[in-house]
Amino acid sequence: MTASEPYLGNDNLHVGDGKGLPISHLGHTKIYAPHRSFTLSNVLHVPTITKPLLSVQKFYLDNNVYFEFHPRVFYVKDLNTHEILLPSQNKDGLYALTKSFVTSVPQAYWSPCTSASADLWHRRLGHPTTRIFNC
Repeated sequence: MTASEPYLGNDNLHVGDGKGLPISHLGHTKIYAPHRSFTLSNVLHVPTITKPLLSVQKFYLDNNVYFEFHPRVFYVKDLNTHEILLPSQNKDGLYALTKSFVTSVPQAYWSPCTSASADLWHRRLGHPTTRIFNC
């Protein structure tokens, strides 16, 4: 994070299995793409989470953009001009900001952990499993 301070509240980040993960810091940072930087405010640092998560709504509100999702890709677009500002791909069933499209990313946003499967993350986020769609 660019700037952070210890989180003094009692809240936890709750994941799909109902488990509450403690928040240690609150801050803000930027993601740098080739033609624009994006602000991320009120970033929660949760040391025990294994994958970084992004609130689409908060990203939208902080940056005056919208997301356009397709089966294999997604785009972050300017709300007024509809210009593609950041393209990215679906990776293992999750929409992820990939390093190939982001030129400089604070370390807090990229986790080297790849042990969790896409199906596990779908369950954690409360999404239906692929079995439901295959019926």
